[in-house]
Amino acid sequence: MAADTVDLLVVGGGINGTGIARDAAGRGLSVLLCEKDDLAQGTSSRSGKLVHGGLRYLEYYEFRLVREALIEREVLLRAAPHIIWPLRFVLPHSKEQRPAWMIRLGLMLYDHLGGRKLLPKSRRLDLASELASRALKPEFRTAFEYSDCWVDDARLVILNALDAAARGARVLTRTPLVSARRDGGIWCAELRDQSGVVSSVSARAIVNAAGPWVEDVLRRNAGLNAGHRVRLVKGSHIVVRKFWDGPHAYLFQNDDRRVIFVNPYQDELCLIGTTDIPYSGDADSVAAGEDEICYLLRAVNRYCLRQLARADVVHSFSGVRPLFDDNAENPSAVTRDYVFELNDADGAAPILSVFGGKITTFRKLSEHALEKLKPYFPAMTGPWTAGAALPGGDIASADFDAFATRLHRDYPTLPREVLAHTARLYGTRAHRLLDGVRAPADLGRHFGGLFYQREAEFLQREEWAVTPEDILERRTKHGLHLTPGQKQAFSDWMFTMAKSA
Repeated sequence: MAADTVDLLVVGGGINGTGIARDAAGRGLSVLLCEKDDLAQGTSSRSGKLVHGGLRYLEYYEFRLVREALIEREVLLRAAPHIIWPLRFVLPHSKEQRPAWMIRLGLMLYDHLGGRKLLPKSRRLDLASELASRALKPEFRTAFEYSDCWVDDARLVILNALDAAARGARVLTRTPLVSARRDGGIWCAELRDQSGVVSSVSARAIVNAAGPWVEDVLRRNAGLNAGHRVRLVKGSHIVVRKFWDGPHAYLFQNDDRRVIFVNPYQDELCLIGTTDIPYSGDADSVAAGEDEICYLLRAVNRYCLRQLARADVVHSFSGVRPLFDDNAENPSAVTRDYVFELNDADGAAPILSVFGGKITTFRKLSEHALEKLKPYFPAMTGPWTAGAALPGGDIASADFDAFATRLHRDYPTLPREVLAHTARLYGTRAHRLLDGVRAPADLGRHFGGLFYQREAEFLQREEWAVTPEDILERRTKHGLHLTPGQKQAFSDWMFTMAKSA
């Protein structure tokens, strides 16, 4: 551990922590980020995979949040067109739920509230003549269509961490904060590494972006009382085989006034979610319950001709949303906005804790966090991330299709499916991964599906990947496409490589 004092110690390697670390490093601050597990291992890899304005938040009059999120959709789309792309949602009208005029009014607001420029506007559909109708029961005759964006959530976290590191930040995974205390106007913190060794680091300020553990960091590690409370809400998703034709997604209104997203996922799969359930257990061991799985299946079966059964579920996951507790009775009504809590000692050694937030607004949250810290770092430069590409996102005119075509031309002997996967996950960094590759044999051992040794080594070398789960579940989604035997073979390979290193 470096003996020098850093400006900022960021606790938490989710989307908010890595976003703040990136922004701070780009403003000239010295930054150290510590994460107790892997990057994005918690909530930030268990989302609905959407960069969206939050159409349903309009019902709760969250106009500021929706406007900020709508603007951010297009900022992020330009910054990372390889992992973020437009998605059209079809919302069948159910007469038992919200009236058509209310939906149309909400979509008009959605179209104009954020100054939409890149994404097409909403429209009303006559399902008698639309491809989207083929998957729906015949009683649904009218629908509405609107735009949002898909995102690979875990990779968004990784890209922020990579950019932070490229700008001088030090990123320590599997390194929990043990304790932090003020001494002479700075923080003296102790961190424990993967081997159990405890080291000390000094910091002029701390950002507590620990998500579900934000109160624990304040109380147990820093010995401070929290003025705000975090409210844990569990959201679960299921994955089934894609059962409709076309690139569009669906948004279904459920009979409890919640909405369910049904999104294309990994080409031949689809992702269905989410639930909203109060949660008080261990955030590290959260999993989708059978009642939640049945709830999601029932919501989809209410609309679709293809009736899904429990046996159709090929995968499920659950995350805990660390929302700011605004005392709302209904978990679905709890604000998705973010709130900061700042604690200092006579104008020095501040600790800034982050409550709430959502993936779409992480960049603005990061800017606002550093505005809060500006008085303690008067030499810090101003905001810069709005026009900056994330690693791999520096694609000409943000035209991913043209970039993918060029990549196929540059590596004509490699399988097209492998190149498409590589372009999507790594963008322009694909050339680093494929450096020196001239033939399929140069990709190394084939682990199954589209997964080769070259990619595994790249992720270990450049993206803090340590375990098979880091690679199969978060850096990539190869785990969804490998057999149990193939996954075990890959785990054995990683173990052998680690022993020989």
